Amino acid sequence: MQPKQSRIELVDIARGTALVAMAIYHFTWDLDFFGYIAQGTSVTGGWKIFARSIASSFLFLVGVSLFLAHGSGIRARSFLKRLAVIAGAAAAITVVTYFATPDAFIFFGILHHIALASVLALPAVRLPVAAVLALAALVLAAPHFVEADFLDKPAFWWTGLSRNVPPTNDFIPIFPWFGAVLLGVAAARLAARTDLLSHLARIRPGRKLPLLAATGRHSLAFYLLHQPVLISVVWLFSQVFPPPMPDRQAVFREACTTQCATQRDEPFCRAYCACVLEAANAEEMLSTLYDPRRDAEAQSWLQDVAFRCSVENNR
Repeated sequence: MQPKQSRIELVDIARGTALVAMAIYHFTWDLDFFGYIAQGTSVTGGWKIFARSIASSFLFLVGVSLFLAHGSGIRARSFLKRLAVIAGAAAAITVVTYFATPDAFIFFGILHHIALASVLALPAVRLPVAAVLALAALVLAAPHFVEADFLDKPAFWWTGLSRNVPPTNDFIPIFPWFGAVLLGVAAARLAARTDLLSHLARIRPGRKLPLLAATGRHSLAFYLLHQPVLISVVWLFSQVFPPPMPDRQAVFREACTTQCATQRDEPFCRAYCACVLEAANAEEMLSTLYDPRRDAEAQSWLQDVAFRCSVENNR
């Protein structure tokens, strides 16, 4: 059993840095969403890499923190309390985004992932480092070799092994992202074995970087509050200086393609989005694509078209 470590301020600062980087990315996403920068900027190119780097580092730190909290023995009460808070926040995000952006609501974002990953990774804090690294390798590799028709059903979208996941504004499935959490557990366990954690605990940079340290200590509150604040600022700005009105079909095609490209290759995405747009024009449902408050019938139609176009372009 490992002795309990004092709080490692460097972990708080690393977490705070990741959260600030996330806020920078989300501000760019907001500018993209409101039309102040080229459509799709925030989900392509360097910004796409930036977003994935942030998510990977944040999940890695989840694994590190899980080991720091429970490596010397599982503290069931604190674990369940934290899990309930995170799961509740994840559920709230799903509900809010379902009404705010029903065509791309968040059904398995980073908080959903953290909640489930915390449960799945808890046994790993007591496993040998080699075993945890082997599990991480399997999780990272799974999307490249696991394929089955039943995984395409909505009940399995969260796994990351489905081929027809609908658009969503934040999607961090178990495969391959859970691998980052396991790598964090392995790194922390290895650091404990080599006494590196004790050395890190003696480093106290919190006084020089108090804001980052405080952000890292209150990461959930920062995560939940920063995007509503940022999007409100951009919305208020848009009331005074509205962005130019673009061609709606061109906007849909580009937005659909760039969003799809976060999960599939670009040729597939362009063909898929063109298929959706063609179906909407042919069936006189074009207005449905731009309506954020679709009724059940319209939503069912869109899901059917999305499925048909996915199947057609998977051939």
